[in-house]
Amino acid sequence: MSDSGDTYLVWLEWPERCFRVDAEALRFLRGLVPPGGRVVRARGERAFLRRLPQATHVVTWHFRREWFAFARRLRVLATPGAGRELVAHEGVPKGVTVHFGGFHGQIMAETVAGFVLAWSHGFFRPELAEASAKGLPWRETWPRTALGGRCSLVAGTHAVVVGYGKVGSAIGGKLSALGVRVSGFSRRNIDDLPAAAKTADWLVLALPSDTGTDGFLGRRLVSRLPRRCVVVNVGRGNAVDEEALLEALRSGRLAGAYLDVFCGEPGPLADVGGAAASGGILGTPPGELPRNLVMMPHSSAFCAEYLRLCFKELKDEGLV
Repeated sequence: MSDSGDTYLVWLEWPERCFRVDAEALRFLRGLVPPGGRVVRARGERAFLRRLPQATHVVTWHFRREWFAFARRLRVLATPGAGRELVAHEGVPKGVTVHFGGFHGQIMAETVAGFVLAWSHGFFRPELAEASAKGLPWRETWPRTALGGRCSLVAGTHAVVVGYGKVGSAIGGKLSALGVRVSGFSRRNIDDLPAAAKTADWLVLALPSDTGTDGFLGRRLVSRLPRRCVVVNVGRGNAVDEEALLEALRSGRLAGAYLDVFCGEPGPLADVGGAAASGGILGTPPGELPRNLVMMPHSSAFCAEYLRLCFKELKDEGLV
């Protein structure tokens, strides 16, 4: 989709280093652009809007619908993000292709597999947290006895992955390579989920926020999961009823949970899920959080190669 003289406008500024374009990533993109193409970096909104009328291709985290009026030459609007929250995708002018990142699966699959392995072999077991919390020298708490009956092989376990698109299927493939039996669910077979949930050792959620997924994991679905099940959410926080999950973790109704996303997250996605940042899990005092809950700050796609993977995907799909 590129011709000589195309202008590739890149506005990728973000607090996290892996999501912020730098000189190395720009060099990589310039190596993918056809001869005659020009790569231009904007470091802020004002500079971006000033250069937008000349841009044929835009790669950005943010794009408002009204900006299309200034983008007269635009043919490709691309964002590294998989979510639809920050880039306009309705009312798109004719002739403009909007692309959302689909490369995250290979990164997030390693994150999920890493947690599954770590949990199964005791790295995140509550017994370790309890031993440390007692404030005694660790040799006095020495949790070998408790851990000795809790570690197990990942191979042979059953993972139920809900949201079996690009990310979910990548997670399923990585877990399958570890010997895990994987059941993947999307809209087409979601009616079969209750039966599969009864034997799930891992319930992995990779759901978006814009398809009616609010509270997908609530008390009803929790009641269908075996007590040994561990919940993993790397999609969007709105998919989990956090109060129901906390209740299940505290009571032992579920063995554990790994949450990378939450309702009311601070930052650009704060409104996703509609919960206030002061409520839910993020608003719970640390001392009141169950020790079988592992929390990460929306980091399952962190990767030094993140933007290079984004640019390569654009090239592979003919958008550069």
